[in-house]
Amino acid sequence: MNNEYRLYIYAFLSRVMSNIADRRFIHDLKNNQQMLEIIGEETKQWFNETSEEELQEALNVDYTSMFFLNTQPVESFVLDAKNETLVGLQNPAMAFYFKHGFELNMDQTELMAPDHLSIELAFMQTMVYRNELSGQLEFMNEHLFAWAIPYMLGMKSMAMTPFYRDICDFMVEFLVADYEFLMTGGSHE
Repeated sequence: MNNEYRLYIYAFLSRVMSNIADRRFIHDLKNNQQMLEIIGEETKQWFNETSEEELQEALNVDYTSMFFLNTQPVESFVLDAKNETLVGLQNPAMAFYFKHGFELNMDQTELMAPDHLSIELAFMQTMVYRNELSGQLEFMNEHLFAWAIPYMLGMKSMAMTPFYRDICDFMVEFLVADYEFLMTGGSHE
């Protein structure tokens, strides 16, 4: 696994988890057969057989149901039943970002939690870009492996569209593969 691929996948997954799919995202994905293949065969077939308007409606209903109404992809919500988001450096993810020089301005995002999965994936993208292997492995151990993998495994059963079913599997597989990559010292295959 090379860093260019890792950067792209972390950016892509961060976007997927950040909000509902807009027209541009759907159009770009529909025209990226290679990415559709990576996500999953069922998703590729569904995207190829469905209009962009139908995709947008189905994806937005599914995203809203999965990640707004039922449970939000926020580490502190998943790990702590109180559904409270710690603010500032009291939030373990925010403290980790600060320790590694990742500046997060919560006023610049619609996401209200610094430990939202989208932000954690964007942080990993930044760490890959900076080539900070020890920080990536530490963040995986302390954060993503503690909650994102079990969360995505659980969310798969709620997915109504092939895209979100495949994304749940793909994210788990990617994070496990990336963890193994980091455990070998980030040596390229």
